[in-house]
Amino acid sequence: MQIGMIGLGRMGFNMARRLMTGGHSVVAYNRTFSKTEALAREGAVAADSLRGLVDKLSPPRFLWLMLPAGGPVDEHLNHLQGLLSPGDGVIDGGNTFYKDDLRRMRFLSEKGIGLVDAGVSGGIWGLEIGYCLTVGGPQALFTQIEPVFKTLAPPGGYLYCGDTGAGHFVKMVHNGIEYGMMQAYGEGFELLEASPYAASLNLADVAHAWNRGSVIRSWLLELAEAAFSKDERLSDIQGYIEDSGEGRWAIQQAIETGVSAPVITHALMRRLRSRNREPFSDRLVAALRREFGGHTVHMTSPEGEETDESSE
Repeated sequence: MQIGMIGLGRMGFNMARRLMTGGHSVVAYNRTFSKTEALAREGAVAADSLRGLVDKLSPPRFLWLMLPAGGPVDEHLNHLQGLLSPGDGVIDGGNTFYKDDLRRMRFLSEKGIGLVDAGVSGGIWGLEIGYCLTVGGPQALFTQIEPVFKTLAPPGGYLYCGDTGAGHFVKMVHNGIEYGMMQAYGEGFELLEASPYAASLNLADVAHAWNRGSVIRSWLLELAEAAFSKDERLSDIQGYIEDSGEGRWAIQQAIETGVSAPVITHALMRRLRSRNREPFSDRLVAALRREFGGHTVHMTSPEGEETDESSE
């Protein structure tokens, strides 16, 4: 089938390539036109504007958005609402908060335009092995677009989850679980790296062994093995960890529904902490220990070097 692809970042570009390999016709638009041109060299139809993209699609038109959550999605939908026709459909495949889906569905439905929300997981490996898709929205619209989902996903790798927002809700929970799993792996391997047996342990070998029959085997552990094989001590990587929103939304949902989610919450807090080299809270705790107990603190000299200072 014919599909318009808006947003050719790391995910969108490879998704478009997988769709073309699967026999679909892709009309592509990206603000940086060089990416559109690159995809056109592989067989896509290039559009240099949203109007141009819509004009190159045959009704009913289906457009897939792979854009950063928030403002960019609203900006594009505001423009598209004036270009599309009743019976057309938009698939939001980005990391969107499910409550935004509900608002946008009402906005688009004023013009008879349908909205499908698709949670997409697979990262840079999706082109080769497929993307896991959790989909929400009107079931009739899902059925119309289902050939696209079949092509993007590996066998059994896509799921219709329910009404508008359900796909992104399930993806939000998925990413919350991912936060907790990665944090657990990080803490476990840090224990190994700091252990009395660190000199005799090869962390890539540990990950490899654990992935052969153990109860903690996973694709993440395969990726850990690959990372350790490149640099066992990860010496070239800073421990600065971003978050793209899903963990925050999952915790917000846990609070709203009264569900205890301490592991996901802790994992998010560790990500936030990773961005502060010298947290003010730690400096205050050190100062309080000095004040009430005369404990030694590490001071920063005028030259910026840390020194030991005893209160004795």
